Amino acid sequence: MKKILSVCLVSLGLAASACAQRYDNTKIKVGQEAPELAFPSPDGKIISLKEVNKGRYILLDFWASWCGPCRMSNPGLVKLYQNYKDKKFKGAPQGFTVFSVSLDRQKEAWQRAIAADHLSWPYHISDLKSWQSDAAAAYGVLFIPQAFLIGPDGKIIGAYNSSEKAGEELEKYVKN
Repeated sequence: MKKILSVCLVSLGLAASACAQRYDNTKIKVGQEAPELAFPSPDGKIISLKEVNKGRYILLDFWASWCGPCRMSNPGLVKLYQNYKDKKFKGAPQGFTVFSVSLDRQKEAWQRAIAADHLSWPYHISDLKSWQSDAAAAYGVLFIPQAFLIGPDGKIIGAYNSSEKAGEELEKYVKN
């Protein structure tokens, strides 16, 4: 599928998001339990998705520092995080956060992109294997950016070609 998307980008001259919109992730389905991810943060500490997910909504965002469409969507992701991080949510006493999975290969580039794009949430992980990432394989990620909304029960609520598209779904769970 990566080759098909690359061919789509090159031969048709389309943006990655246009090609990605025609791809449906067949590995992850709404309603299924979110596969566990436990990988190093930029400082080397192992962060577990299941531990972070306890009592909160998670926007699981797959991206990379070298991915132009990812970097262009990061300001929208930051805005979404800022908008929802302090809100109260139904059935989620811990609220909401973003959990970022990088498909980078170079730790320094990953760290620079986190800082440059102001990705201020504390949950960033990567196994630094790029497209051979175990996290990407677990979620069937064949293009980036790609995001999944996970409920406080650990189940997938939504899947998106771009993380900022999760806002409409997330709004349904905010306490009024």
